[in-house]
Amino acid sequence: MITDTGRHGGLLRRRGESAAEVTPVELFFDLVYVIAITQLTHYLVGHLSLRGAGQTLLLLLAVWGCWNYTTWFTNYFDPGKLPVRLLLVGLMLASLVMSASLPDAFAGWGLTFAVAYVALNVGRTAFALASLGRHHPLTGVFARPLVWWSATGILWVVGGTVDGGGRIACWIAAVAIEYVGVWAGFATPHLGRSRTTDYTIAGGHMAERCQLFVLLALGESLLGTGVNFGRLPRSPGTIVAFAAAFVGSVALWWIYFNRGAEAGQELIAKAKDPGRLGVVAYTYAHVPMVAGIIAFAAAADLTIPHPATNATTATTALILGGPGLYLVGHAVFKQTLWQHVAWPQVLAVLALVASIALAPVSSRLVLLAVAVIVLFVVAVWDTYSGTRGSTEPE
Repeated sequence: MITDTGRHGGLLRRRGESAAEVTPVELFFDLVYVIAITQLTHYLVGHLSLRGAGQTLLLLLAVWGCWNYTTWFTNYFDPGKLPVRLLLVGLMLASLVMSASLPDAFAGWGLTFAVAYVALNVGRTAFALASLGRHHPLTGVFARPLVWWSATGILWVVGGTVDGGGRIACWIAAVAIEYVGVWAGFATPHLGRSRTTDYTIAGGHMAERCQLFVLLALGESLLGTGVNFGRLPRSPGTIVAFAAAFVGSVALWWIYFNRGAEAGQELIAKAKDPGRLGVVAYTYAHVPMVAGIIAFAAAADLTIPHPATNATTATTALILGGPGLYLVGHAVFKQTLWQHVAWPQVLAVLALVASIALAPVSSRLVLLAVAVIVLFVVAVWDTYSGTRGSTEPE
């Protein structure tokens, strides 16, 4: 249940799940993050190394954090109110600057990226506190993160002013502290820590927002596949690779949306502690799913132009690792919501690991086909196992 008591309750959403629909300005805000996903995909393709993959993951964690924390904010505050809407427009501008800085975040645009990132987190939370006042029940929920984000903000900005390993070290420390902070309830001296029961969110809104981000990431993947294919001369290999990439994207969509997404939304909407599910299933578990989509899109970008090229260690990691990450995230998502092991996902990950043995004698297209077949089998298994309903079947 959403709380709207207090002298500044006029900016908060009304109580109840029915009042927590996703608004047009939230969808408008999401458009900026299409750019971010595109930039991350291109960055990964252009930096095919362990270091490049780590840097991409670091940037993804920052991007996902900004978007996800804004989702938590709009779960409480009503975007239909003019001050909240204007704030979201300002957050869009900061997000656009952050997204535009991603390709050179580890080069000349590091400080710009860091300042935009800190402005998003600190500015949004300071607005919430100023709106709530000192004695509102939600004040502590926003005051504790503000302390943490102000502290990590120093690391982000300092990292933006130094080069090389110093920047990476500062930003890794900042990201780690922030994600641990969520798990620890942003424990703060004199303010205590937030418990998941303090997060009086509308669970259905949280679930729908994360579903839309998954759709956004999948849409960017399809867009990149189509643009890439459209620029190439036609050959049997490129056509088959294009078809495989399309089927793979559909399978990723099917695995998430066929039953689990809707059932999960119903479950969190009725949960006694939606905050716990919001933290674990929708804040944490979605990170590997989004990372997997980005990696799969990068794999498709590399395979479609050169389907017959031998698979290297880097391309193998992308082609098989992307779907593997996605399935791990989805397994954690399902286990958190329904407290049972998602055996199709677990077995599929093992099959992808076993497929690494094919890499030395396979082309990129062969490995992509193997990954897509594994995803397709999981999608079919999910479709024909159990029965539909508000509770996810075994």
